[in-house]
Amino acid sequence: MNEASAMIGVSPATLRRWSDAGKIKAFTTPGGHRRFSRAVVVAMLPSDRPQRPKLGLLGETPERMTRIYRRELEHAPRWAPWIDAIDEADRSPLRDHGQRIANALLTYFDATRPSARASALANATDSAGTCGWIAGRMGLPIEATVEAFLKFRMPFIRELGGIARRRGLDTVETTILLMTATEAFDQLLTAAVRGHERAVRLEPDHTLVEAGR
Repeated sequence: MNEASAMIGVSPATLRRWSDAGKIKAFTTPGGHRRFSRAVVVAMLPSDRPQRPKLGLLGETPERMTRIYRRELEHAPRWAPWIDAIDEADRSPLRDHGQRIANALLTYFDATRPSARASALANATDSAGTCGWIAGRMGLPIEATVEAFLKFRMPFIRELGGIARRRGLDTVETTILLMTATEAFDQLLTAAVRGHERAVRLEPDHTLVEAGR
């Protein structure tokens, strides 16, 4: 609510009244919180507002994101000891698909045509689904798969917030960027869980890997 009202430039109370009057569509979370989709909020912004500079021009490149994730992976076994047990036959495709997800998301954030955005997000969700399938085939419990996904999305979110701060993006630009990233990662998590479920259905006799081993 606060983020959406800041983007539009009205108070939360005003946004709440608009929602009650049907002027802006909202949905309610299981916890009873009112939420607004990024598309709905962006549609209420002035049409002549300047576009955010592309992330590549701000210094956010696939190569930089890859370096960030490599550093994160060095510390991953501290909270997920099972990572060290992954053999190269699985580690290599997981690494490749992780890089594809990063590349596709950066393209998704900067795309201006709906078709280009849809294509980039489809590529990212396909790779996320494959990562979930590999985790399920390995025998990794679904809880550990979700935990790993949530842990590995945080460096991406932190980096986007950091570059917005370093490059002086305004509040609206930063909020839109982070809302877009959050919505995209929600879809990727769903794809990863579905991929895991497919692997478990196809290979019901696989040996489980204990997440804390």
